[in-house]
Amino acid sequence: MEDNVFTQYLKGKQLFRGNREILRPSYVPDALPHRQQQIDQLAQIMATALKGERPSNILIFGKTGTGKTAVVKYLGNEIMKADSEPNRVIFLYMNCEVVDTQYGVLQNIGNQFIKDFDQRIPFTGWSTERVYNILREKIDEQSRVIIIVLDEIDKLVYKSGDDVLYHLSKINDDLTKARVSLIGISNDLKFTEFLDPRVKSRLGEEKMVFPPYNAEQLQDILNQRAKIAFDEGIVDAAVVPLCAALAAQEHGDARRALDLLRIAAEIAERGGDEKIGEVHVYKAKNKIELDCVTEAVKTLPTQSKLVLLGIIINEEKNNGRLTTGDVYETYRDLCKAAVVTQLTQRRVTDLISELDMLGIIHARVKSFGRGGRTKEIELAVPMIETRRTLEEDEILQGLKNYKPKNQTTLI
Repeated sequence: MEDNVFTQYLKGKQLFRGNREILRPSYVPDALPHRQQQIDQLAQIMATALKGERPSNILIFGKTGTGKTAVVKYLGNEIMKADSEPNRVIFLYMNCEVVDTQYGVLQNIGNQFIKDFDQRIPFTGWSTERVYNILREKIDEQSRVIIIVLDEIDKLVYKSGDDVLYHLSKINDDLTKARVSLIGISNDLKFTEFLDPRVKSRLGEEKMVFPPYNAEQLQDILNQRAKIAFDEGIVDAAVVPLCAALAAQEHGDARRALDLLRIAAEIAERGGDEKIGEVHVYKAKNKIELDCVTEAVKTLPTQSKLVLLGIIINEEKNNGRLTTGDVYETYRDLCKAAVVTQLTQRRVTDLISELDMLGIIHARVKSFGRGGRTKEIELAVPMIETRRTLEEDEILQGLKNYKPKNQTTLI
């Protein structure tokens, strides 16, 4: 095979022993450290399905990376193994961040029970009522218990309301042979406030809250995965405690800890290093943080991007204290240059507050007594990388060479 641009990377030392998916949050190991209590509690509720009876509907809450999805998927695998009769228990998992409409959810569930491809429910075009009726008929063809897991259920409710949950939570009234049980997973405790009281009481028959992991627990999780992913001696002794400590500072997020270890290993591998050390973890931390910022900036609406670009331009000029008025002046000029409708100063102040909430800028209210109040603004993310990300936007590309007018702040 001829050498090409990839050859040097393919010939380099492989630090991963096998599948690097082992260090991804989506991987479900054979054992889940420090979640036995939650596994037992859920297994008690779900065991009813193995007797052919409907388990209670369950709502599971907990911050990101606390093992909610892993525990539910693990129990899904276990209940299928424990089922003595084929297809007496059917376990369906759906991520509502991906499927976030009423039609999409019902269509996805319905198609799980339709073997003939020609009879499948199309992606669009039918009435919701027709999709629901087909789903109900197919589910009820035989005596069985269907456990439907709706992960990120709050995303579905915020985007599409609770109609689909109303249909699914009352479906047992329309079934004669089969029974349906729902498991909702969310990291937002408040989303139930948006539910119809009937849906709320049906859906939350049982509630569970997953606590965050502490640093020691995160170490155990990382050690378990590292033993499978790497040969002995590849991971420096200080690496796992460091990844665990950094993730424990941010609400005990196991996903964050796993990402740190995986990206640190990839950075070491790309650099041709023999071992994964602390330096690779710090590089991984910077990379993850920058990726998060880039993603947050990319998804901002155009007006927010113009406001943020206005802040960056003022910071580049290094005028010292930056106020809402300074930002608004630059923002107005940017709108004219980009041929975009400009918003009022009050609306721009709201957008500044939103950028502050996202952690992209720091905005502190400063009072000048009778002189009124304003916000002092400073950037909270890397300036050069953020500007580069903003300039990738088609509308903002023409502003690369924009030169601001000289402004003076009156004190």
